[in-house]
Amino acid sequence: MNRQLFQSCGQIFIALLLTSFPVVQSRKVLVFPVDGSHWVNMNILVEALHAKGHNVTVIRMADSWYIKEFSPHYTSITINSPGGFDEEFFETFAFRLMKIQREGSTWARLKLEIETWLGTFELTKVECEMIKSMMEDQQLIQSFRDAKYDLLLTDPFLFGGVLLGHFLKLPIVYNIRWTMYSEAHFVIAPSPLSYIPFPMVELSDRMSFFQRVKNVVMYTVTEAMGALLFAPNYDALCERFIGPGVSFLTLLQSADLWLHRVDFIFEFPRPTMPNIVYMGGFQCKPSKPLPQDLEDFVQSSGDHGVIIMSLGTLIGQLPDDVAEAIAEAFAELPQKIIWRYKGKRPSALGNNTLMMDWMPQNDLLGHPKTRAFVAHGGTNGIQEAIYHGVPIIGFGLIFDQPDNLVKMRVRGVAKTVDFATVDKDSFLKTVKEVLYDPSYRENMQRLSRLHKDVPVKPLDNAIFWIEFVMRHKGFPFMLLFHRSIHDLKI
Repeated sequence: MNRQLFQSCGQIFIALLLTSFPVVQSRKVLVFPVDGSHWVNMNILVEALHAKGHNVTVIRMADSWYIKEFSPHYTSITINSPGGFDEEFFETFAFRLMKIQREGSTWARLKLEIETWLGTFELTKVECEMIKSMMEDQQLIQSFRDAKYDLLLTDPFLFGGVLLGHFLKLPIVYNIRWTMYSEAHFVIAPSPLSYIPFPMVELSDRMSFFQRVKNVVMYTVTEAMGALLFAPNYDALCERFIGPGVSFLTLLQSADLWLHRVDFIFEFPRPTMPNIVYMGGFQCKPSKPLPQDLEDFVQSSGDHGVIIMSLGTLIGQLPDDVAEAIAEAFAELPQKIIWRYKGKRPSALGNNTLMMDWMPQNDLLGHPKTRAFVAHGGTNGIQEAIYHGVPIIGFGLIFDQPDNLVKMRVRGVAKTVDFATVDKDSFLKTVKEVLYDPSYRENMQRLSRLHKDVPVKPLDNAIFWIEFVMRHKGFPFMLLFHRSIHDLKI
């Protein structure tokens, strides 16, 4: 009798335990990513969705370099059209921009802006041809319809995923920091120019009158350039595949959920919207042990510690004079240096410096002997530095990097180097200031504590809201605005 009672109680307990867990329904997610470093972020979401039991399909280009055709986490669909990540093009483009910066004149600055716009315009033309080729492939489009996806996840830095999602009438979620010509907030949220600095202007949220004038002028010029260079090509695609009178900006603004790859540890305070979810640092994770040879090198630094240097995916080499100046400065430091660099080995390289084609950046940033991070100012690297509490010496070479470093400089966790004028002495002075002024490290470690002190991890929060959109077939709080898009007579 007691045994039967015990078994019955055990069965009831197990039943209650099982019913206490939320039921996760497997759903079908179509992913239209951007190649390059953007894919590194998107792939984290893909793996997390797969781990939750969802079926993920990733669209990739035939010339994709980062996005692999075969993966245990997703099924791929390859578009037989160019439009992937052309590493050589981007590396050459970035190197040309650096050479222009070294000229240091006002004309060089103007030339830099022109080169950036023209390079982006060329990328847009290639992208539009790819989108057109994809949308005209009736067999491919029918396969998308037959699959009955529950959601499209895309990075709107390029427009293909936005257009496809609306064409298939799917709920759309953005993994976003930038659109093609502006920072994401400026597309969807109120952004008063009196205290919200426009990207590429290198201002903080505390502007003088003349800085505000500069902010307004740059915003106006950028909007005009976007209207001239991007809008006609994108609007033509909307006219053809969505319907008359539909602009690309209207489609861009109407996504159900915007997952921003920043948070307010990183970003300046600003207005937001109910369908914006912040997931800054979602890619960050604890460090793992280093390979033994690298660990031995790090340990050989003793109490001085190590400095690591990496300038991101696109910048594998520097102009020779800059590389020589950096190497010469490093050689005068007592610290050991780990430098990710693919260019010609500088003649001034010291015995304390280890050059590598690739390095485990996250694991090095999390090592207790790491004292500083020499970086280009990309979002991923900055957020990893925040996570691990490592102060930054920043170059701010291209795109959003100077603005990212302004945010860090204002918080007292970074010191920037002027790439146009950098030499051995100025670089060495900056590195020593960050190393030996304890406020930089203390401020960064405070940011690290603030970043980690949250009720839900950023990645878990992002996955919750993606599943929320799938459960409710959209974002109900934005339904009125959303309906105005999908009720178009087409």
